[in-house]
Amino acid sequence: MEFIGRDLLKKIRETDLLGENAHSIYSPPYRPLLSYEQILEKNPRFAAVNILLYLKDDEWHLPLMLRAKNENDRHSGQISLPGGSRDEGDKDFAETAIRETSEEIGIEKHYVRIIREMSPIYIPPSNFYVRPFISYTKKNPEFFLQESEALELIEIPVSSILNLSTEPEIMVLPSSRGIEVPVINFNGYIIWGATSMILSEFSQLLKNM
Repeated sequence: MEFIGRDLLKKIRETDLLGENAHSIYSPPYRPLLSYEQILEKNPRFAAVNILLYLKDDEWHLPLMLRAKNENDRHSGQISLPGGSRDEGDKDFAETAIRETSEEIGIEKHYVRIIREMSPIYIPPSNFYVRPFISYTKKNPEFFLQESEALELIEIPVSSILNLSTEPEIMVLPSSRGIEVPVINFNGYIIWGATSMILSEFSQLLKNM
């Protein structure tokens, strides 16, 4: 990916999303397929996450974070995109994505520009309905982690996501109910569940541009 100019922005915005077809490649086998109406019946919590693109060493990257241990968080200790619950003061989910990114990893939110929204995804274990976004920042960010939320920042080259396998590695994880699940293994960092499913759709978008 070259500098994000109008042509590339246009391609990212206009390329069709594959939704569940992309999500299913990295979906745990026990994940139910529910209609939007069935999801709403569960009274889910609403959240947004952010794929933030930025330049590092002349190559586009995106940040993930290792979540802090928290007994009240079903996803603590896992690797995730920055993001979180929508606040009443957020005007829309895009604002939620940017605000949470700023709070969790310390980026300056006024430099962040939303490119597009991706397919929403329901996370049964925590009853979250998540709206993922793709954004970019022209200013190379300095990261300051919110210690209560993030233990470590993981910077991933977009080229690694572009080359994401459609035949993922399978592992049994302590948090996967002892069941084999598809994972992204990035230099020993194990990414799975909703995060890997969202990155799978991002990968397919990049390949189809």
